[in-house]
Amino acid sequence: MKDKTFHYEKGGDEMVIGIALTVLVLGLMFASRLSQGKSAKKKYIVWGTTIILIITPFFSCVVSILFSINQGDDFAEVGLMMLSLPLFFLIGVLTLLIGIFKKDNMNKIYLESKESSKV
Repeated sequence: MKDKTFHYEKGGDEMVIGIALTVLVLGLMFASRLSQGKSAKKKYIVWGTTIILIITPFFSCVVSILFSINQGDDFAEVGLMMLSLPLFFLIGVLTLLIGIFKKDNMNKIYLESKESSKV
């Protein structure tokens, strides 16, 4: 009679790490290119969105898998991911909010108004 128990085979972590790192690097390259030559306000918005959508899930995934491989315990992966996802998400939200509420170069506006009043 065959054994009907489920046997979990380890492995496949290398592929998940490879895919996550590829998406992470491509996302960072895209965000870097997108924020090049923009104002500080737009850079904060781009990087805040990038942190929330790309860096948070994929970086947390890679770090958690590497930690679980090191510890030899799959629950370590879940625990670390539960701690790191909200932490990085909050960092991304703060960066995005700084970008949304940041004033556009007040010195530039002040100088323009001063020059227009002279004329």
